[in-house]
Amino acid sequence: MRIEDQVGIALLLDLLIGDPRWLPHPVRLIGTLAIRLEEPLRRRIRNARWAGVAAAFLVVASASGAAWLLLRAAAGIAPIARDIVSIVLLYTCFAARDLAAHALAVWRALKKNDLGESRRLASRMVGRDTAELDEKGVARAVVESVAENTVDGVTAPLFFALLGGPMAAIAYKAASTLDSTFGYKNERYLNFGWASARLDDLVAWLPARLTLPVMTVASALLGLRPLAALRCGIRDGQRHASPNSGISEATAAGALGVRLGGPLHRKGVLFATPYIGDEKTPLQRKHIGQVTALMLVTAVCFFAAGWAIRHFARL
Repeated sequence: MRIEDQVGIALLLDLLIGDPRWLPHPVRLIGTLAIRLEEPLRRRIRNARWAGVAAAFLVVASASGAAWLLLRAAAGIAPIARDIVSIVLLYTCFAARDLAAHALAVWRALKKNDLGESRRLASRMVGRDTAELDEKGVARAVVESVAENTVDGVTAPLFFALLGGPMAAIAYKAASTLDSTFGYKNERYLNFGWASARLDDLVAWLPARLTLPVMTVASALLGLRPLAALRCGIRDGQRHASPNSGISEATAAGALGVRLGGPLHRKGVLFATPYIGDEKTPLQRKHIGQVTALMLVTAVCFFAAGWAIRHFARL
């Protein structure tokens, strides 16, 4: 079975069933491995930055190596077994369904005017304090989370899956998980997490920039604001702290006609983040549904473009 067909089936599985909690998800296993490697590497390598480089190498190599072993073992059984293992591995790399489910759970709570529940559910998606947020603040937090994670959870894994199959997709998820685990600018991880943060920035650089035109097309298909999406993505994409997720957030802000960014609290500390987008309309709970639809249509469009490129390149 061709790679693009495997990716299509895997994406469909993700959109239909998401990630069952009972399934031992590779991201959790990768995160566990990274955490268990930290202390031994810190003891053996005194320079924290080089210890972090070693951690990043070992985690990515282990994850992609494990995928290779699974695929090789399956191929020894039958070609169909290898296809099945490939599809399952690819399926675990996509997070569109879960991202949509978390966002829509917040939207439903807001629709019921249950602000307390919406704050609690939003806290599962974002790193900021949510206890004092009003409805607009909750909507902003969720819209930003969905827009930012469109690259990490959807388009970047799709890019690597279409480029190199399950091994490449798993390697990308390992790099992304390393950043989530160690990529913090605090005293503990400023040096140890340097390699993890830089690796994530590097591997997501191209997928993030490809997301801009694809999300622009998706916004047109949804009847949103494609020209504003393109303009804001280009103008505001680099205002964000992340050089990659800022592009999808800015593009989504333009498509929805809202302004994102601004002050937020994390662990009681006020952070003044740059504003992104133009406030054509105040943030409301309806924008949670709109950004979720935008993320899902972007996923389908990104896959369709990749499938077409691979298919016609073969002709």
